[in-house]
Amino acid sequence: MSSFIKRRRKYTSDVSDQLTIIGKRFIPLFIAIFAQQFMGIFVNLLDNFMLGQYSEAAMSGATVANQYFTVLYNIVFGVSTGVVTLGSQYWGKGEREPIKKIFSVGLKLAFLIGAVFTVTLALFPRQALSLITNDQAILNEAVDYMSIICFTYVIGACSSQLMTSLQAVETARVGTFMSASTIVINFCLNYCLIYGNFGLPRLGVKGAAYATLVSRCVELIIVLVYIFAIDKKLKMTPAGLFGFDFDYFKDLIQVAWPVMLTGTSWSVGLAVQTTILGHMSAEAIGASSIAVTVSQIFLCFSYAAASSICVSMGKIVGSGNRELIKPFVRCIQIMLLILGIIVAALEFSLRHVIIGLYNVSPGTEALALQFITVMSICNVGSIYEYPVMGGIIAGGGNTIYQAIIDSSFMWLLVIPLSALSAFVFKWPPLITFICLKIDQILKCIPNAIYCNSYKWVRDRTR
Repeated sequence: MSSFIKRRRKYTSDVSDQLTIIGKRFIPLFIAIFAQQFMGIFVNLLDNFMLGQYSEAAMSGATVANQYFTVLYNIVFGVSTGVVTLGSQYWGKGEREPIKKIFSVGLKLAFLIGAVFTVTLALFPRQALSLITNDQAILNEAVDYMSIICFTYVIGACSSQLMTSLQAVETARVGTFMSASTIVINFCLNYCLIYGNFGLPRLGVKGAAYATLVSRCVELIIVLVYIFAIDKKLKMTPAGLFGFDFDYFKDLIQVAWPVMLTGTSWSVGLAVQTTILGHMSAEAIGASSIAVTVSQIFLCFSYAAASSICVSMGKIVGSGNRELIKPFVRCIQIMLLILGIIVAALEFSLRHVIIGLYNVSPGTEALALQFITVMSICNVGSIYEYPVMGGIIAGGGNTIYQAIIDSSFMWLLVIPLSALSAFVFKWPPLITFICLKIDQILKCIPNAIYCNSYKWVRDRTR
């Protein structure tokens, strides 16, 4: 009996020591990814805010146009998740050559996806944007914005792919530096080109688009310089990055396609949500633009947690230390619940201060306050459910679960319910907005059940 107790204590001590080591790596990675995510989304908030000072129609027009970037970003994020899931498992095994080949395949896919979006939206901007809003003032601003911003899509897809892929080897600082440079450049150029300061032309929404285009070009340059000249973990060469390995292409597609499907389904669903609000009133789309953009700042905690958890979980599975999985998952879930409550309280308490920064009509302001209140409540669920799906379960090797849950809730619940609210029952915009966001709470139930079943653990390496 005493020998069993000793073995049990030793096992518990070993697990605790290894979790401490993981925690020491996880926390810095989480902080770096959070800073990167925060500054990346802050660029969108900056455009949103500065255009809001210029005119409400320009702000709403940019928001409508950016729905297509959201679709692109979520598809590319699916590729990145596949790279991070596979790459982190190989990183846990200590094998670097497969990671290089996976990086290379991921870059080709991101370029191809970005190029398709750029060409399509450059040729048919008005047709694409008219699917989202029928308000002519907003539509005209959106078309002006899209005529320039579409050229950032292929550039942004590649830089985002490379930056996110580096997280597989626990490198995130370059993303933080890259995002910081984007903020500075974007702010300075917005100030000059939107309002016509320092003798430059007053371009309004087009000025914001030009500013973003320059910022994306600088982003790509920074990440390429880092990969080829600074990074010591992979020592990637141009020939290695721009080469192609069909075997790893098949491996990546097998892991990435469910997340790509999820990203496509989810972002198209978000565009449909904007369309529903956009066909209700200009005030509804303006208030939604403010509320969703603001909430994205607070949801950086969720995105950063998912990415860092995915890397840590992938390393655990790849290293073969299966005994660490349960205690790690339990600790993470407790952390996410506490974090969600804190973030929701912070967002709710700052809602009046945030709205006060915008120059919008009283009707839009009142509606935005209501929307932010809804988002703050729903974000408690988002900060739990998304990292569980996209971090714990995806990092453990099961990426198809997220596709099933996200798509089911979006297309079987959210879209039908909100469409009925807006077009059949003619309920107020607040009720429709609640219908659009309620899945963020409801998804916590199946995610908690499946996460704690541990049936999702799969080694995806060769």
